[in-house]
Amino acid sequence: MKNNFDQVINRCATGSVKWDFIDRYQNMQTDNLLPMWVSDYDFACPPNVLEALHRRVDHGVFGYSERDEKYYTALTSWFERRHQLLIRPEWVCSIEGVVPGLSLLVQMLSQVGDCVVVQGPYYGSFAKIIKLNQRNLVENPLQEDPDMGYVMDLAQLEELFSKNRPPLFILCNPHNPTGRCWSKVELTKLLALCEKYDVTVLSDEIWADLLLPGSTFTSVLHLESRWHSRVIAATSASKTFGLSSLRISNFLIPDAELKACFIERLNAHGLDVFNALSMEAATAAYNGAEQWLDELLDYLAANRDWFVLQVENNLPWLRVIPAQGTYLIWIDCRALGLSDDELKNVMTEIAGIAPSMGSGFGPAGSGFIRLNLGCPRSYLEQAIKGLLRIGAQ
Repeated sequence: MKNNFDQVINRCATGSVKWDFIDRYQNMQTDNLLPMWVSDYDFACPPNVLEALHRRVDHGVFGYSERDEKYYTALTSWFERRHQLLIRPEWVCSIEGVVPGLSLLVQMLSQVGDCVVVQGPYYGSFAKIIKLNQRNLVENPLQEDPDMGYVMDLAQLEELFSKNRPPLFILCNPHNPTGRCWSKVELTKLLALCEKYDVTVLSDEIWADLLLPGSTFTSVLHLESRWHSRVIAATSASKTFGLSSLRISNFLIPDAELKACFIERLNAHGLDVFNALSMEAATAAYNGAEQWLDELLDYLAANRDWFVLQVENNLPWLRVIPAQGTYLIWIDCRALGLSDDELKNVMTEIAGIAPSMGSGFGPAGSGFIRLNLGCPRSYLEQAIKGLLRIGAQ
């Protein structure tokens, strides 16, 4: 039986960041905005996950819990089936979220005042953890490409490495906000540079399962084992299955010494206890929600195709950037000739949409917006009607 992703579920007054806290986090004061900013679904999570959670809640005891063999088997089997990636259980370090883990790794693998390189436009939380940990953010801007969306500027990256000697590079793959999936060739060239300049790569791969038709995902762990001493990959079931608030992620660390240091860092922060419901949900999702995900990917692809067609036919002042993955859509609004503040006002006051403003993704995002297409089609129809009002002004 197919899942009904067209179903509208009222998320208001549920403590939803996306729906209930637009004013606090986005400083958008207009009432009744359609929230298309936070990257979480407006769909119910997979039915088998709900069943597993109900069983665990009905058990009634929530003492200290640990990951068991079922958890590791579910995780490693998933990556072998979906991505032909062999993960050893001893590589797995779990923590409550990818961003907290990245922050601890920035502390562990760099010193105050060191440079950390990111590719712009970059996920805002990368900038936050770099700056709040008193490191210097150095941007390697991606280059716009008419076919792929964006490509890496490896020549400029080598200049940065040579000049700044950063210990760390934070990669996002698939890339947020642009939706670019990096190829084996690109990643190989990137890691060759990191090897040359002794840079460790922290690869945020949380979007790995959310691919558009015809696209494939290549992890840094797919590449030669000679680079395993300088790569750490982060993943989670949260984006794939809509489990963000359950807060569990996995850092895959092949190098035993790096892993031991990370475990020590987790223990130093008291992060050695695991949420029973999170583990139950992730295990159930990896074991039994594959068909649900396949149906969802079809729905998301159709959402994107429909939205792109509407923009191309009716909104010539907007340009959708090609993508290979995620359920996000990165839109170039520069033809409107507006400042970022003016663009924000137009989107909220005329279109009635709360987007993620591109300026929040660093200088390379100025003039862009990011919208979340992980929602029922009716929300996209409402968004297009709002965007059409801009052209009527």
